[in-house]
Amino acid sequence: MAQRNWFALCLAILLGIPAGLAAQQIAGTWKGEQTLHRGTQTINLESTYIFKVDGNNFTGLLINRSDRRDIVDGVIAGNDITFSTRNPFVPDAALQNFKGTLDGDKLTVVVVQTIAPPGYPDAVGRGPRRPPVPVELHRISSDTVYHAPPELQHSPLAPFVTLPPNGLALTPPMGWNSWNKFRALVDDKGVRAAADAMVSSGMKAAGYVYVNIDDTWEGTRDAQGNIQANSKFPDMKALAAYVHSRGLKLGIYSSPGPKTCAGYEGSFGHEEQDARTYAAWGIDYLKYDWCSAGLVYSADEMKPAYEKMALALRATGRPIVFSLCQYGDLDVGSWGFAAGGNLWRTTGDISDNYASMTRIGFGQNGREGAAGPGHWNDPDMLEVGNGGMNDDEYRTHFSLWSLLAAPLLAGNDLSAMKPDIRDILTNRAVIAVDQDKLGRQGTRVAQSGDTEIWLRHLASGNAVGLFNRSEQPQSMSVRWSDIGVARPRHILDLWSNKSVPPADSMTVTVAPHGVVLVRVN
Repeated sequence: MAQRNWFALCLAILLGIPAGLAAQQIAGTWKGEQTLHRGTQTINLESTYIFKVDGNNFTGLLINRSDRRDIVDGVIAGNDITFSTRNPFVPDAALQNFKGTLDGDKLTVVVVQTIAPPGYPDAVGRGPRRPPVPVELHRISSDTVYHAPPELQHSPLAPFVTLPPNGLALTPPMGWNSWNKFRALVDDKGVRAAADAMVSSGMKAAGYVYVNIDDTWEGTRDAQGNIQANSKFPDMKALAAYVHSRGLKLGIYSSPGPKTCAGYEGSFGHEEQDARTYAAWGIDYLKYDWCSAGLVYSADEMKPAYEKMALALRATGRPIVFSLCQYGDLDVGSWGFAAGGNLWRTTGDISDNYASMTRIGFGQNGREGAAGPGHWNDPDMLEVGNGGMNDDEYRTHFSLWSLLAAPLLAGNDLSAMKPDIRDILTNRAVIAVDQDKLGRQGTRVAQSGDTEIWLRHLASGNAVGLFNRSEQPQSMSVRWSDIGVARPRHILDLWSNKSVPPADSMTVTVAPHGVVLVRVN
């Protein structure tokens, strides 16, 4: 709290605001709209700000189409204000700091800084990733209380109970997802092409199974409330039949909220109905993304909201893998399996760059207790082959996810995959580490400067990863006894497919941002 108030005071000093000026009346409900450009998409985002004033301080809520944030630590100084917003579902999550200026009936606010949560040291104190876009707000009422519209109200959820395992995903799911590469461009033709390429490239033979459609497939509901696919997917049942004919399985996407992250129709109020529709289509996997659910549910309702869909899926009688996508909020590893989940996101969205990948991947240490057959930590989908990293970095990505017993969901264009990317994604020795039947997630066992050693216990032997996070080649050594591994009889380098002479220790040169991954028996 002191840190954030100190930020407000410093900003006031920098802006030249005299102390002790009378508070300007900003209490009430304000609305504004801003235009965001994300790749080829143009998004008009309407936001509602509710300010509750107490002297020169204020609190409140920030609400947009898919999110609700608490406004905290608001300070008024003359015509200027500062405040922060935080996610009510993650008490220690990133804070966004705002500044604003009141001019008559117009209030202009802009993000000036993000304070990242613990575990994200590379982002602490950074400014916005994109140039900040000021939002012009206009007061629409003096109301300081949020009233959810009728369409966002709901009956009490059933009490949360621990569900038995559904018997699915006994090893981490493997497949492909449309979002990282195609986003809103995904369509029936592209999904069929991905299925074909999964077979022809050898990915299916290597263990990849699921062909998953992410956001933007959704259309409107019919008169009976049944969800329909939009024009990009003219016949979802026929698409599932095609994917099944290739020996693969089809996945789909929705949200427990009224809208998905991209603003399409969610499952709120239609959970059982949607589950029956998915089963009738032949769906085998559901990614259930929290986007907009925060508009209708409190933090205490997150667990029963996910469990409601888990029960709906089970009631259909069709085996459907259930993927919880709520970014690790509320310590999901402690309850995701009990809520019927087979995997759960532990982080925000990955990006196709080394900094994002390593921040997420190496940040998974300590979550290993939640992982095991039928229930997996999910550090997000693979970026291998999307062009933002070199091959050494992609091998690091794939190695780290395999040591983590993470789902291996490729996110690249499989139809245009280069041989070196195919070779990474289909390396069966590395995949065998990920798919090991013991199901134990690996952990960091040593760290020195920019180098790290990770160990994963396997049903037979161990996998050891030596990671060089620096931009220069590094000589790295590991003494087996130091990491609790017996003197090996056989060591295999899983990327070169060459044996390493067994000894009490091993010394290797690791490429910049690279990895040496060995299996030790």
